[in-house]
Amino acid sequence: RWTNPPVMAQLKAKAKALGLWNAFIPLEHREFGGQGLTFSEYAAFCEEMGKSHLAPEACNCAAPDTGNMETLMKYGTKHQQEQWLGGLLDGSTRSAFLMTEPEVASSDALNISATIERVGDEYVLNGRKWWSSGAAHRDCKVGIFLGKMTGEGWGKDSGRSAHSQHSMVIVPLDSPGFRVVRPLKVFGYDHAPHGHAEVELRGVRVPAANLLLG
Repeated sequence: RWTNPPVMAQLKAKAKALGLWNAFIPLEHREFGGQGLTFSEYAAFCEEMGKSHLAPEACNCAAPDTGNMETLMKYGTKHQQEQWLGGLLDGSTRSAFLMTEPEVASSDALNISATIERVGDEYVLNGRKWWSSGAAHRDCKVGIFLGKMTGEGWGKDSGRSAHSQHSMVIVPLDSPGFRVVRPLKVFGYDHAPHGHAEVELRGVRVPAANLLLG
């Protein structure tokens, strides 16, 4: 249940052949592909895709991948783009955005309790996230993790504004210490094969180069 039906690969190939692939890519990032649509043109495209449950993924215009890809296009280093963006752009991998937490109102990032700590040439990530859309899918290989910086130079006594203590880090989902706890249900449905997962990060170590806009 947690893999795409064979028809999805067929639909993706057809979308590429028809020039419907990666239509979300804005004009400013046309070097990554797409059709160079304006926002209003893409809005009409989304309206048509919204008529089918399969269409957004078939055209590689599904969340959270579109937002993650745009983040990497705009803020990712050349190395980050080479390592992670290619698979997302060609549809061979999926991604997750790891922000929402179970115990706080996470729409206000000041409430986030997950932590990012610099240790040598790595960042150590700890926290629990949920409603991480797509994280349970077998093709989901990478997530963008939002956390609060901790350790030396951070915290209440650092003199930093409360609004300047958060960062986002690219985390491979096969990292030691990363665990998909369970798929969550919405009105009784787990929305396989994508779903909305609860995930746990315990001492997950990633290279310091994985920090976005670092």
